[in-house]
Amino acid sequence: MEFLSEYGMFLLKAVTIVVAILFAVGGVVSLASKQKQEKGELDISSISDKLQDLEYKAKAMVFGKEEFKAWEKEQKKLEKARAKEAKNADKDAAHKKKLFVLDFKGSMDAKEVDSLREEITAILTIAKDEDEVLLRLESPGGAVHGYGLAASQLARIKKRGLKLTVAVDKVAASGGYMMACVADKIVSAPFAYIGSIGVIAQMPNFNKVLKNNNIEWEQHTAGEFKRTLTVFGENTDEAREKFKAELEEIHHFFKTHIQEFRPELDIDSVATGEHWIGKKAHELNLVDDIQTSDDYLLSQAKDLEIFAVKFRPKKKLADKLAEAASMSVKNTLADLARWRDSAFH
Repeated sequence: MEFLSEYGMFLLKAVTIVVAILFAVGGVVSLASKQKQEKGELDISSISDKLQDLEYKAKAMVFGKEEFKAWEKEQKKLEKARAKEAKNADKDAAHKKKLFVLDFKGSMDAKEVDSLREEITAILTIAKDEDEVLLRLESPGGAVHGYGLAASQLARIKKRGLKLTVAVDKVAASGGYMMACVADKIVSAPFAYIGSIGVIAQMPNFNKVLKNNNIEWEQHTAGEFKRTLTVFGENTDEAREKFKAELEEIHHFFKTHIQEFRPELDIDSVATGEHWIGKKAHELNLVDDIQTSDDYLLSQAKDLEIFAVKFRPKKKLADKLAEAASMSVKNTLADLARWRDSAFH
């Protein structure tokens, strides 16, 4: 009985503490969610410096002592010569071309476009006509409207007159390729997946399940095709045909979009919904070169200053507090568990 009494008190304390924490945090989260939040912060870092540091450390570890000293001395001479040349040149001539690097790893709804638009806007405010943008793209595609907007953001770079290169190391399919094709040049890793120029939509239908359980489903619309296929209602052949027609229309505009940016592409032969690995995609003219993004950056490092541009959305205070509350509850339960084990053993 004493054991049951102690165990009951333990459970009561645990429940009381957890409920108290949840109520307290719930009130703060509710208040914080109403506060105005800043969008986020822009981070620009030098990839050129990182590559130089990597080269320095690698050679310091591999070269012999005398060989490394000779290389280091030569590098200092080159740096002095470049500094002197820049000092004697006028401002325009002294400007070294820059390569701005963006990363886009797309989800199904392409929510990453919110950060992409901020990054592109930042670049357009500082870039000069001779500068270039590299987008490292990874996406299997997703929602038409989301990826359509992402492609439109990339088109802003082209409209500004900057060179745009897209590098695909893993996959750029469907909406991902919708983005990639905007580029002046597409480079692909040998085994990256490219293509899938098609449209798909699917949904379950539970109408028979409802009927078998004597459940009626009503849906009222104004407009003949306000809703075509439905999840719970009984679908008609007319509705199916209309739905298919809508998919065909989207496919048509998808192909037109690609043809606008890659007019030399035989669009009808590749717009079948199939995807290909990089080497085959190169043969089909879907990409321009077989190369990883790493090799592309190394090839540009000596002639261009390379910068990574990243916009990081700030987490809402409510989200931060929710995470803190979750961690607090876990820690409290862990402490109580330890107390229980020490009390009962």
